[in-house]
Order: sequence, then C-alpha cells, then structure tokens
Amino acid sequence: MPEPATTPTPPPWAAGGVGQTPGAARRPPSGIPTGRVTDGRVGQSPIRPEAEAKVNGAFDYASDLAFDGMLWGHTLRSPHPKALIRSVDTAPALALPGVAAVLTAADVPGKLHYGLIEADQPVLASGEVNYQGEPVAVVAAETLDLARRAAELVEVEYEVLEPLCDAGEAVAAGEFFRYQPVRLGEPETAEAAVIVAREYEVGMQDQAPLGPESGAAVPTEDGLVLHVATQWLHSDLEQIAPCLGLPPERIHLAMAGIGGAFGAREDLSVQVHMAMLALRTGRPVKMMYDRAESFLGHVHRHPARMRYEHGADADGRLVYVKAHIVLDGGAYASTTEAVVGNAASLAVGPYKAEHVSVDAWGARTNNPPCGAMRGFGGVQTCFAYESQMDAIADALGLDPLEVRRRNALAQGDKLINGQVVDAYDPAKAVDGQPFSPLRDLIDRFADIPVPPVPAGRDIVELPGGTGNTTHGEGVRRGVGYGVGLKNICYSEGFDDYSTARVRLELGGPEHDGEPVAYIHTAAAEVGQGHWNLQTQIARTELGIERVVLLPNDTKAGSAGSSSASRQSYMTGGAVKAACEAVRELWRDRDLADGPVEATRVFRHRATKPMDPVTGQGESHVQLALCVHRATVDVDVELGLVKVVDLTCVQDVGKALNPVALEGQIQGGSAQGLGLAVMEEIITDDGRVRNASFTDYLIPTILDMPPMRLVIVENADPEAPYGLRGAGEPPTLSSTPAIVAAVRDATGLALTRVPVRPEHLTVGRPS
Repeated sequence: MPEPATTPTPPPWAAGGVGQTPGAARRPPSGIPTGRVTDGRVGQSPIRPEAEAKVNGAFDYASDLAFDGMLWGHTLRSPHPKALIRSVDTAPALALPGVAAVLTAADVPGKLHYGLIEADQPVLASGEVNYQGEPVAVVAAETLDLARRAAELVEVEYEVLEPLCDAGEAVAAGEFFRYQPVRLGEPETAEAAVIVAREYEVGMQDQAPLGPESGAAVPTEDGLVLHVATQWLHSDLEQIAPCLGLPPERIHLAMAGIGGAFGAREDLSVQVHMAMLALRTGRPVKMMYDRAESFLGHVHRHPARMRYEHGADADGRLVYVKAHIVLDGGAYASTTEAVVGNAASLAVGPYKAEHVSVDAWGARTNNPPCGAMRGFGGVQTCFAYESQMDAIADALGLDPLEVRRRNALAQGDKLINGQVVDAYDPAKAVDGQPFSPLRDLIDRFADIPVPPVPAGRDIVELPGGTGNTTHGEGVRRGVGYGVGLKNICYSEGFDDYSTARVRLELGGPEHDGEPVAYIHTAAAEVGQGHWNLQTQIARTELGIERVVLLPNDTKAGSAGSSSASRQSYMTGGAVKAACEAVRELWRDRDLADGPVEATRVFRHRATKPMDPVTGQGESHVQLALCVHRATVDVDVELGLVKVVDLTCVQDVGKALNPVALEGQIQGGSAQGLGLAVMEEIITDDGRVRNASFTDYLIPTILDMPPMRLVIVENADPEAPYGLRGAGEPPTLSSTPAIVAAVRDATGLALTRVPVRPEHLTVGRPS
C-alpha cells in the first residue's frame, strides 16, 4: 500500500491540469466541488456537498472526462461463450486512417491475468474465450465512432466449442470455485411434525447503474494518471500495476464522478485497457461503454438454484434445515468465493435451528461472470428461507409473523456458523429472556395497519392501469412479509481497514479566518452520501463548521471498497479517529503557529474463516436486520402485479444522516422489487439476450410504491457511533415480502424470481 502523503493533496486541476502535455484537463476530473463547505453534524441531514452540481447538471461524471489530444478507446469482444482463438489479424484495423493503436494479448506489457480474489481473468483473451463479451482486442482512434469501426475490422478466427452453461452440471463435473458446507447437530435423524421441501430459483440480476463504465488514462513523464469510476481505488491499483509491468508508485488513480455502482464497479473494466493504449500512444485515452457493452462488461448477481427442506414441530418451531445451494459464478472467479461463504453462513437466516445441513457451491460455467451485487449472497438464500417460513406457517395454519417470532434468534444465540448475535444487553431482557432484535422489529408491525382497498380507484392505481389494460376485473389483493439478515463489512478473516487523513488550519479570507478541516480519503462516493457523512463527523468531533473534502485518490491510504455496507463503519471510523487525534493535538497549540494533522487507520474486530468441513467460525463483523411488509394488487387474468405499499422496519444502530438513510432503504427496497417482479438477464446457451434497458426492465417511479419506514436504533457498541450498515438489508427482505404478497393474492406457490406474467394466471402451473 502506498504511504500516505504528509500534506493534503490539492485538487489536481488547481496547478493547471492533470498529467503532462499532451493531456491538460479541459474540465476538472473529480466530482467534488472545489472548496465546498456545508454544515450539519452526526444525526442531522445536511445538504450533500455535490447536490447542487448534480441537480443543475454541472457535476462531472466519468463519462464527462475530456483532455487535450485525447484518443478514444474501444473493445472488441467475443461473440461466442466458448471458443478457441485460431488467429487475430489487426492489419485491416490499423490501415484505417485515424487509428492510433490496436492491441491484443501479445501486447500486454506485464502479467496477463488479474482478479479481485483469484487472478484468473485475462486482460485480453489469449488462445481461448470463455464467455460472450470477453475482451479480445482494444483499439485507440481519433473518435469513438472510428474506434468502433476499427474494432469491427479486426479479423478473429474462432473454433467454436460447446459451452458449459448449466451450473448443476458444472458442479457435478467438479467445475466450481468454492464448496462450503455447514454442519450442525444431527439433521439426518431429527424428527419433525411437519416437513416442507421445495426447490427455488433466482434469476441473474444486473446492478444497472445509470452511469456506464468510463474513464481516462493520461500518460505522464514517468507513468500514468488514471481517472476511474470505481468502488475501490487501491484494489484497482494492485491489479493494474502488475498487468502494466509498472511499479505502483508510477500509477496515480484518481476517482472520477460515479453514476451508481451496487457492486458493478468492484471488478476492473476499462482500467487496464485504456492504460495500455495510453502507454502505447503517449496520448490520453478515454473509454466509455454504451449500454449494451456495459451489460457485457461487468459482473452480475449470481443466479441460484436451491433445494430447501425445513422440519418443524407442531408449534412451528424449526427442528432441522437442509439446504442445497448452487450459485452460478460464470466464467471467472471475481468474488464468487466470498459470495458462497455468505450464502452458506446466512442460509437459514435469523432463526434458531439445532440441526443443520447446508451445502453451497459457486459453479464455474461459460455464462457471464458474476460477482458483487447489493446483498452479496444473502439475497438468494433469503428468498428461499423466507418462502420456507411462509410454507411452514401455511402447513400449520399459523400466522406467518408468529412463526418467525417463535424461531427468532435472541442476543447471545448463534447463527448456524457459530456466529454470536451480540451485543447482549441485560437491560433489554423481556420477562427474564434475552432481547431478540427480530421479535422487536416484528412486533412493531402491530401498530402499522395494512392499507385498505380504496373505493373507486383511479385506473392508474391498478396493475397495468397506465396502459388502460384493466378496469379492475380479475384484480386481487395480497399481503406478505419478508425478513432479511445481512452481514456488514468483509468477513472470513479479511484484514479490512480504512485510512483517513485530517488537517486543521486557519482558513484564509474566503473562510473568514476560521478553522478549516481538510479530509483526505480514498473512499468512493457512489451515491450513498459518504462525502456528506465525512463532513458531519469532522464537525461533530472538532466542533467547527468549515470542512473541505479533498479529491479521493491513491495518494491517500486505502479506504477499502464502497461495498458490504462498510464505508460508514470503516472510513467513518477512520475519519472519526483522525479527528479525535487532531482534537487532542489542537488542545496544546495555536493554529496561528501552523496546521495540525493526523492520519489514522481504522480496523474492525477480527473475524475467522469458515471451517471447510463444518462451516463453523465467527466469520462476520456485524449483523443487520430488516423486515418488510408488502401489499400488492395482482391481475390474475393478465398476470400483472402492482406493489401498492411497502412498509419497512429496520434496525440501523444509529441514524447518522436520517434523510440519506431513508434514501438507502428506499433504494435497496426498489432493487428488491425489481428482482421480485421484473429484473433478469436472460441467457441462451451463454448468450445474453436482453442487453438493453428496452428489454431489461428496472423499476420506475410508476412501479415503486410509497414507503412507510420505521427506523429502530439498537446501537452496536463495537461500531462508530453505534451504527449498523443499512444499505443492503432492505434488498434482501423486500423480494420475499413482495412474492409472499403475490402468493397471498393468487394461491400459487411461486418458487422462482422474478415472477413473470405467465406464472400468475390462476390455474396455470407456477
């Protein structure tokens, strides 16, 4: 890891642009407004420092990057899911006027492979391709259209092979990235009064960030500056440098403005390709995917097939759980190993089970690579185990919430991997029994009535009503619940940390001579409001009003990834610690004598890898709970669904910024709604059939209902300010809640998401 600089880095354009000539920036390459000062402390909801620029269109996203003398890059991708490369002829493309470079695997200056966990993905395909869309060559030209035309002229001879696209067949053939069992008690001999066994399927969901992959590489006298839209600057650097054959200190990564992420930007996309082209041509090179290429150029949520068997006693209490989970990791590893670990450890959810047998695999196929997406392995299993809890309630004639109450873990209990539900607070004991965070959340629904069916509804309030497809015939209402348990921060012994540098000095005339704090981190602002939170922490800890954020880059120490709901915990903790150190130094000196500065690295408590045989091991840092109630209207004649209400009760530990928190819950719920009833990447023998927003549907304002939120604050004493990561749990619980409501309306089993119209016509198979 590069050592932090000793002084805050000024915005790179302040000294006349980034890099050396050619390549002076024509506009600032960072999205942070220079010198912007906002107000507000922890617990308040100040306006975001970038809010005005985003609203008026002045915010610079990665796709807005522009440099003097800039070339455009484009990628030639394989049309085949599996094939041998017999030859590549770049001469026709190089002969096109205006083409500056055409590079193949033979031109990679360093190591050919990279990867987040396992370095198995080639920078450019060498000898074979293993999924549709795998990069084969990259082109640099004077315009983007010219680069695309040149890529079409590259002649590649393929020997097409039969792809392996069935994840179950891959596992049977030994093609998998990880196998993780969990064993507890004696599930094979346990006896139960009621047994529910079903198979479930979750389709491949895309993160669908509104900003496509984009960035620019600018050569300097001794290396490169890369302006990238990423979730983890330092991980990018660790993967890029070996591929370029350059020492890390000769590569400077600076964060470009990001238009959403949700896991899609954890893996590399344009980074190495544009860097290679810039090094070859000596000119700045920009790459920007169109939407179709974006669908092919980043990872997706793992599709899953799961077989669950739950045994319960006559009162609905779980006796045993058996689960067989197959996640399709696609062609390359990405984060599949970690996703499998999450899926296995969270396979039963927040419920007690004395006897457990879980087997989880991450299959290697010739489907598109899958990796991180909001919920990270918890979404798939949550749909299955929540559906099972409803099935148990139905079999016993019990209320679905009561079944969950009776099985809810309490503080001091353990998950199936041995993880203790902490921290136990004797003051919250109920009738001498340990406090159960889940029962607490469930019980709050008693005070929140289900919305009534209004009389004389407007047609637009009905399923398909905006298309004038119905006037209410065949519309039935249903109500359903979902509970999600999500781990927060990285797990299984990963040495997770974040670094922050804070400098306090007397401001100039523009700051009225008042103290000003400068914060420098590498934390990615992907829309979650983390820039704002850093300023809130500084004002809270230093007792000042003026806070300036410096651009996020690799001149600061690593802040880790903006994923796993971890940045408030980790970088928030680092900024808090640095501010506390600055405050102590400030006590003993006058700022008139010079600035005060401190750099701090924050780490969470240690975790352990899961045992490869038993699955035991306290593998998680923190656990977070969310409960949804969905109310839906279903037109059983047309197969259309309208979610009319989502009510959410979530434990957030501490609401650091209430407005941003509500936005995270609403956004996570919307992605869960999308998975429930509309979002799926369709593949046919490994080929993506719907790589556009015309054919891949995401929720719009017309699909998203009003939300009622109940924010619960059970503080975690281990976390800064007692917070709990809040961005992911709603994505887990909203999907099963919506599907449960659709089941309630139709009486259909519905074991697959997304639920399609053909699944919903009453009388047809589910």
